[in-house]
Amino acid sequence: MKIGEVCLLTTNVVRLANFYKQLFHIENGSNDEVHQLLISEETTLAIHNDGAQRTGNQQNICLAFTVADVDAEFERLKTLGVPIVSPPAIQPWGAKNMSFLDPDHNLIFFRSFPSN
Repeated sequence: MKIGEVCLLTTNVVRLANFYKQLFHIENGSNDEVHQLLISEETTLAIHNDGAQRTGNQQNICLAFTVADVDAEFERLKTLGVPIVSPPAIQPWGAKNMSFLDPDHNLIFFRSFPSN
């Protein structure tokens, strides 16, 4: 069994989808205001407006993505004006992590696994 899709619920599909398109260097050819699928490799990220009113970030979830170079991504995200929560740092388990917020204030981690 594998996870087929992760879905972020939002009141502004276009804004959040555009953020992730820029983040992942992808284009899905859609500006749908209710539902968009963003596909990157084998995982599908869906962004959906189910009509519920959302204020603040009450979710107990974060998303983590493995990238080739956390330091390069950190520099790229800074130039995009993405709110950084924590800069790249080696974790006790060996991963190098950084974290930031998407436009809906979901906590996102980029991580890499240095060979040293």
